Amino acid sequence: MIRIKRAYEEAAPEDGRRFLVDRLWPRGIKKEALPLDGWLKELAPSDDLRHWFGHEPERWAEFQRRYAAELDAQPESWQPLLEAARQGDVTLVYAARDEAHNNAAALRSYLEKKLEKE
Repeated sequence: MIRIKRAYEEAAPEDGRRFLVDRLWPRGIKKEALPLDGWLKELAPSDDLRHWFGHEPERWAEFQRRYAAELDAQPESWQPLLEAARQGDVTLVYAARDEAHNNAAALRSYLEKKLEKE
């Protein structure tokens, strides 16, 4: 199972392996205070895409399409995460306020589609 969780929420045993998938470290959180198995900056959307999206819900569908294209161009960056998901629960950690329209939600959808094709 692939979950998503804000960085500001407490870690839980059911989270499984936890990976921060933002390019920037979450504001106000010390690195030693955020339990993670890894920080996968390279999985975050490009700066251009992130700025274009600006967490505007009306751009969500197009953001997901463009982000998937970026991910398609760099399979080596998400393959280890997909392998971790095959082995057990994984939580994608993110900092955005919008819990429905963020890169972790888009990445989860992308990875779930890859798992369904297997």
